[in-house]
Amino acid sequence: MDEIVKKAMAKWPNVPDCYGWLRLDARGGWRMRDEAAQAADLPGDRIAHEALLGFINRNYLQDAAGRWFFQNGPQRVFVDLEAAPLIAHTRADGQLQLHTGETPTGISGAWFSPAGSLYVQCEAGLALVDDRDLAQCLPQMRLDGQTIDDAALLEWVDGVRSGKLAFIHADAAVTVGRLPDEDVARRFGFVRQPRQAVG
Repeated sequence: MDEIVKKAMAKWPNVPDCYGWLRLDARGGWRMRDEAAQAADLPGDRIAHEALLGFINRNYLQDAAGRWFFQNGPQRVFVDLEAAPLIAHTRADGQLQLHTGETPTGISGAWFSPAGSLYVQCEAGLALVDDRDLAQCLPQMRLDGQTIDDAALLEWVDGVRSGKLAFIHADAAVTVGRLPDEDVARRFGFVRQPRQAVG
């Protein structure tokens, strides 16, 4: 967290929280959602300003209830998550990088959904791999210790093919399981749409 943010929190400790105005999309884009976008359930305008993106990413955290937020000075801006709290992309060397710019460490598990979404659990939290980067992950997949092609991977995801699937990351083999998209938030304890409690 930025030092200027810590000072603002200490100076103004009772600023009301904000809900619904910021969204993280499934490809790692931050989106600003004004009242019209919220009312129409639209994704909102993508934020492109590099300095602002850096500020949001450095001050992006979660609370004990599994709600992710951007600490904007003294104000906590809760984030709507289209898919997961973190989005991972592949670098040129085939390794992963989070949308915040961090390299994920301590990857302890990976899961494919029936729709072909790949999730990885790392120390920072649960990350969805950007669907545009899945092809770059294929060389890191092993089925019963052997490299596989995309057709074999799809058969495994669909349950047509059996065997032990593993994802190679940082020279470690991470076992890959199957997990429906609708079970992800509950299993990993995050809230996709934080809202202010009524009353």
